[in-house]
Amino acid sequence: METINKKEEPIRLFKSDVMEFFTHISPVAVAVVWLPIVGLFLTLSAIESSFAAAPEWHIFTAFFIGVFLWTFWEYILHRFLFHYHPRSEAGKRINFLFHGVHHAQPMEKTRLVMPPAASIPLGVIFYSLYFLLFAILFGLPLWVKPIFAGTAFGYLAYDITHYATHHFRIKGGYLESVRSHHMKHHASTPDRRFGVTSKLWDYVFGTEPRETK
Repeated sequence: METINKKEEPIRLFKSDVMEFFTHISPVAVAVVWLPIVGLFLTLSAIESSFAAAPEWHIFTAFFIGVFLWTFWEYILHRFLFHYHPRSEAGKRINFLFHGVHHAQPMEKTRLVMPPAASIPLGVIFYSLYFLLFAILFGLPLWVKPIFAGTAFGYLAYDITHYATHHFRIKGGYLESVRSHHMKHHASTPDRRFGVTSKLWDYVFGTEPRETK
């Protein structure tokens, strides 16, 4: 899975031209889909707070909690789902469709962000999880939508950052640091360095290798 394919022609994943078309996606399309979703859930949060006569400060706090939670989900998904090693041929095929093709052709521009056909169902799962946790378990229903908005924004930042790490020579600052981190994941440690927008969880879970001179 980790062998880099240097051919310019993208690897074809489906015989059907229609299905193949939906495996290619631009980061602009991701922004077009997810920025309105972020805005919608923040707007709904403000409306709910207004009806409940609740102070709106919780929206900002919850939003940044959601962004932070995304860094955790990003790590978990990348490590345990995208880099899962199935034994069956069907499992290997599915794994290649989801992430293996990216490691085979890491510079393929149209396969660096997640298609909405995959990201939207994932968003439904996250919203349902947040509803169970914050509305039912913790009794904080007004926090569900802004936390989800933050997670959606974090996901969008992840996709844009991922695209940038592969196609922009970023010099200096935090972005250069995470770009170097992700490039090392591809080049030498495909079983380590799973964070893309943050290294935090690699340090927490021990998947950040010690640097050697």
